[in-house]
Amino acid sequence: MSSLGIIGVRLTFTEFPRTMSAPSLQAVRWPLALLIATALGGCGDTAKLPIERGFGPDPELPKPVKRLVPTVKIAPVKPWTGIAKPVPADDLQVNAFARELDHPRWIYVLPNGDVLVAETAAPPKSADQGLGGLRERIVRTMMKKAGSALSSANRITLLRDADGDGVAEIRTQFLSGLFSPFGMALIGDRFYVANADALVSFPYASGDTHITASPSFVTNLPGGINHHWTKSLLASPDGRRLYVGVGSNSNAAENGLEAELHRAAILEIDPADGSSRVYASGLRNPVGLAWEPLRQALWAVVNERDELGSDLVPDYLTSVRQGAFYGWPYSYYGQHVDTRVAPQNPELVAKAVKPDYALGAHTASLGLTFYAGTLLPSRYRGGAIVGQHGSWNRNPPSGYKVVYVPFVEGRPQGEPVTVLDGFLDAEGNAQGRPVGVATDHAGALLVADDVGNTIWRVTPKPGR
Repeated sequence: MSSLGIIGVRLTFTEFPRTMSAPSLQAVRWPLALLIATALGGCGDTAKLPIERGFGPDPELPKPVKRLVPTVKIAPVKPWTGIAKPVPADDLQVNAFARELDHPRWIYVLPNGDVLVAETAAPPKSADQGLGGLRERIVRTMMKKAGSALSSANRITLLRDADGDGVAEIRTQFLSGLFSPFGMALIGDRFYVANADALVSFPYASGDTHITASPSFVTNLPGGINHHWTKSLLASPDGRRLYVGVGSNSNAAENGLEAELHRAAILEIDPADGSSRVYASGLRNPVGLAWEPLRQALWAVVNERDELGSDLVPDYLTSVRQGAFYGWPYSYYGQHVDTRVAPQNPELVAKAVKPDYALGAHTASLGLTFYAGTLLPSRYRGGAIVGQHGSWNRNPPSGYKVVYVPFVEGRPQGEPVTVLDGFLDAEGNAQGRPVGVATDHAGALLVADDVGNTIWRVTPKPGR
């Protein structure tokens, strides 16, 4: 038996048996490592590359850094005060479209211009999911520091700017009693909501500010451990199919592949009968989904894996091909094998599709929309706008901003442009964390800030 003292905390543990299997060993080491990391308050390796080297079609991918103690660098929450707000690009300005929301994560703009906001957080864990375990307590402590460990409001709020002044003066409870809702989509007179465990629908008529009807069940969605709980939702242009982004139940399959059934994937669902299939797989956590306007191709932003060092692995933006495999958990960014995963699958790795455009290591890129409006300056038109929620596994932090990726003829090309910054203050505190992004009917950009509890509205600076 040996012990380790860290800043006044003495941890005692026994030597790992030589016969312990790899998954069991990891199950013991991970809580211990997190406990050490929490005691240190920020530890692990430091990035050797500037974050910009992890952007673009061919990011720099250094050798993995594997440590007993993972890099933990969490920005403590210190929400906006007074007139403080994000810092826009030089040719833009920003104002609060709505404040004092309850953890707003996702945005959906209805055809009549009303803005829907999913006020939501992770569902509660049951006892059989390790509610009282050391790992869960430590993870919850980390999430609390990052502003994510809170009860879900489980509702969708409607915001209406009837007078067109850029501020919502009407606010109603559109839907309540949901289960960690996230993705939203309207097809005809049916409004669909992706809860953490099921896809449901409601009747909707243009102008409705509140829905009282009971939900109609469409189909189950993968639940369970919910390492990643969000379920994004996108309707096909013809309204005949729905696409759901489902994240993995682990970082790198440490819970076993049996826990990953229909996860780390985009599901295609027929809303008429609820039937579904895996449209594309190997996508660790595909959150933002959108149709590229020129070629009408499906694109996604994907959160890649953690604990391989501050410079790995970059999140990415990619077109999504039907039937394609994108590497998780066996490999990343094409055929770069993750040796932590056993057994490996060389045959599947050989088929892994390289993503189109890297978005930087650990940026937690979540929100995605293609800007097809004309209000913003021309340099923001036709490309992808991405909300980057911000890192926990990189030192120094990455993300915590909204970026624009230029597109030419339906493909990403050129360096990303920062649209909104300043979510971290000078001391490294998180005043806000951007998540969902959308374009309103006037062509302004809307950004959900789940730590600042605000929807920000971005427009051109006067005279530009």
